Amino acid sequence: MTFALFVVPVILLLIGFLIFVVLLTGVAVALVFFMHVPLVIVHQNLFGSVNATPLLAVPFFIYAGELMGRGSVAQRLVDFVQAGVGSVRGSLGVTAVGTSAIFGAISGASAATVATIGKVMVPAMRRAGYPETFTAGLITAVGAIDVIIPPSIPMIVYGAAAEESVARLYAAGVIPGLMIAVMIAAYVVWRAKREKFGAGERFDPARFLHAAARSVWALGAPVIILGGIYGGVFSPTEAAAVACVYAAFVTAFIFRELGWRDIVEAAAATVLFTGQILIIVACAGVFAWLLTVNQIPAAVTAWLQSLNVSAWMLLLAINVLLLAVGCFLDPLSAILLLSPLLVPIVKAVGINSVHFGIVVTVNLAIGLFHPPFGINIFVAQSVLGLKLETIYRGILPFVIIYLIALALITYVPEISLIGVRTLLAKG
Repeated sequence: MTFALFVVPVILLLIGFLIFVVLLTGVAVALVFFMHVPLVIVHQNLFGSVNATPLLAVPFFIYAGELMGRGSVAQRLVDFVQAGVGSVRGSLGVTAVGTSAIFGAISGASAATVATIGKVMVPAMRRAGYPETFTAGLITAVGAIDVIIPPSIPMIVYGAAAEESVARLYAAGVIPGLMIAVMIAAYVVWRAKREKFGAGERFDPARFLHAAARSVWALGAPVIILGGIYGGVFSPTEAAAVACVYAAFVTAFIFRELGWRDIVEAAAATVLFTGQILIIVACAGVFAWLLTVNQIPAAVTAWLQSLNVSAWMLLLAINVLLLAVGCFLDPLSAILLLSPLLVPIVKAVGINSVHFGIVVTVNLAIGLFHPPFGINIFVAQSVLGLKLETIYRGILPFVIIYLIALALITYVPEISLIGVRTLLAKG
């Protein structure tokens, strides 16, 4: 049984099989050869896994991000942030951080942010004389903030897998996401001063007001999404639908930049991405059911309790595991693969599952730009024309920043949980 559930999937992953094939193969071998369970059980769990209300938000948020990513939304946000921080040395780097954080509050998709914001910022930073390795590392790393700052698709998937409130996860992700953004921005300013690049400009109130006026519709998206959720106006799923309608209205009728062809292409891209996510969710649901039926999480929990492992040591071990897994698997696959095993264990030792969800998300966010297979690396290489060796050399300082932030978030739960108490005080 253990061989079928764990060894077979690992072998298939190393060979290069897709994650949903890996999960189904391990489950099928276990069911047919060890448990003699009718395959109709697989069918029921496949469809039951995707029959979760929080997952309805996924295609809506993806579509909203696709629509807002086409046209001038990114440029308007860049102009607004740049006008506000232009007097700071390293202002273009700080602008990249701020714009990525705002765009993340619209789309929640890391790779899309790297491509969209990078297309605007990389040429500007090159013209301003920023070091190529610094530019490559920064643009590749800041996109990972988007899976931490809500609305985050990995948080939706974790919420469904761990049966946790997505609204609580969103509230918990705000302060950690902003903290990481501030840490990166501080590093950008420090390095710009040390190496004397990216001289600031004099603050121009007229320019700032003009940029703010041009970006007000783009800034309205995160205000409506997050304000509506935290204000109790609508649920995260309803917020996703509202975001979708708002994005279509703004891009097609206010900015007048998208035609029917663009809308259809965005819909097609959304269907493709959503299909990729849901097939993994479905297969992971069967895998989770098999783990539960065989009481594997309970057995692991009992074993850890017999060893008297402290919560501190358990979190350290889980962080190492997640960082390693994140280097090879995308966040959604990793969450669906590991949550059924890890969530019951951390709950048993008294770790808050919302706090743990943020720890998981930050770990896997690092994997998005960590060598060798971080997806942001290859997006930056293909879309932005950056060389792999240049990206690898520039990433290290940002990996260190994220690791410092991860340690703080892991061992100071209040960084996450204060947002839940503050933003969802009525709940």
